[in-house]
Amino acid sequence: MDFRICGVSKLLFVYYLCLFAGICLALPESSNTRTSGTGQISSNSVLVALLDSHYTELAELVEKAMLLQTLEETVGKHNITIFAPRNDALERDLDPEFKRFLLEPGNLKSLQKLLMFHVIPTRIRSEHWPSDSDSTRKHQTLSNDHLRLARPGGERTVDRARVIHPDSVTRPDGVIHGIERLLIPQSVQDDFNNRRSLRSISAVKPEGAPEVDPRTHRLKKPAPPAKPGSPPVLPIYDALAPGPSLAPAPAPGPGGPHHHFNGEAQVKDFIQTLLHYGGYNEMADILVNLTSLATEMGRLVSEGYVLTVLAPNDEAMAKLTTDQLSEPGAPEQIMYYHLIPEYQTEESMYNAVRRFGKVKYDTLRLPNKVLAQEADGSVKFGQGDGSAYLFDPDIYTDGRISVQGIDGVLFPLEELELKAAVKTSQPTKAVAKPRRGKLMEVACRMLGTFGQDSRFITCQ
Repeated sequence: MDFRICGVSKLLFVYYLCLFAGICLALPESSNTRTSGTGQISSNSVLVALLDSHYTELAELVEKAMLLQTLEETVGKHNITIFAPRNDALERDLDPEFKRFLLEPGNLKSLQKLLMFHVIPTRIRSEHWPSDSDSTRKHQTLSNDHLRLARPGGERTVDRARVIHPDSVTRPDGVIHGIERLLIPQSVQDDFNNRRSLRSISAVKPEGAPEVDPRTHRLKKPAPPAKPGSPPVLPIYDALAPGPSLAPAPAPGPGGPHHHFNGEAQVKDFIQTLLHYGGYNEMADILVNLTSLATEMGRLVSEGYVLTVLAPNDEAMAKLTTDQLSEPGAPEQIMYYHLIPEYQTEESMYNAVRRFGKVKYDTLRLPNKVLAQEADGSVKFGQGDGSAYLFDPDIYTDGRISVQGIDGVLFPLEELELKAAVKTSQPTKAVAKPRRGKLMEVACRMLGTFGQDSRFITCQ
């Protein structure tokens, strides 16, 4: 009896010693364990099964939406149910315009919400569907929306989508059901319908106080009404000139009771798109803070003009020196050379350079033009060391403003040649001639009158 008590005491002592030293006892892993001791997903997880299943299109979208970590955290807390559309529903049956909308970098949140709409943070097997054909069950998804499970006519459905493979994949931490089509929440559908269309962003241009003609001191007569869709009265270069007398008549827009564009909202929209896209913060900072070009561009778009912005990325803007930006009006002149008074997309410019080889586009920095040509399957602007490639195509396109990302800052060819000439020219060293005395100069002059100065070395 004493020996057993002593043995038990020794075992307890060793056990508490192990706990105090932080040594974990090796216990057999249960088959229901969802995560390993390191917090990683086990090989028997439903997420691993999804990536290795025949639902490859859905698994690829999950990786593009960067949702694996979120799903891993969810699986670590509780079981999940995934409703996986078949590959044909995502590859061929889905609207190409809607799929392009989901894969755009600026619509990452819509893609994430769409995919989380297919995941329920609880385990639902095929026998958990309501047995009555008239009853439905609501379950909250990871996107905070609700899915309705029903059985009309004895066939399992989830939010009006037919379940074609119930319990397709079953794992200890979740289950996957195959469905016939993609489930789209109403919020994502609204985002797609309200994407940057001209009608959604058009507004009434505010009307200010009446203008007085400084020459006659009389009220200016309002411009004659223009038909919707007609071009502006003056060219864009005249609209850039200061003075109220040169301002063109407002051009009509496609929507709103007064048919005007809201250029300020469109410029604000494209600058916010630059910031959300990433890598173009310096360009946005120059347009808004260092210059007043954002206001100028908003006024031009409100008056009916169109613009294409060649936006250098942050890496290119970082190469600008302080001298290039410190001169009066230098930032405006640099930016004016990156503004084309036309509406061009990546496709239209590439088709033009492929057909004609080299194309010169007008810029707002008169009279300089920017040269575009095909190079390496893309569009290259400029020449020589001052060239830049079309790096990020169609960052923003709304029918009035087009933003194309480039990987360099462009300068007119005349400035590049001037800089090259200054760099190559070296100051010549002046050779001092030996000085001669006054008497020697008079003697040489007298000998020169008789033609005898060439005999003397000193007079040469």
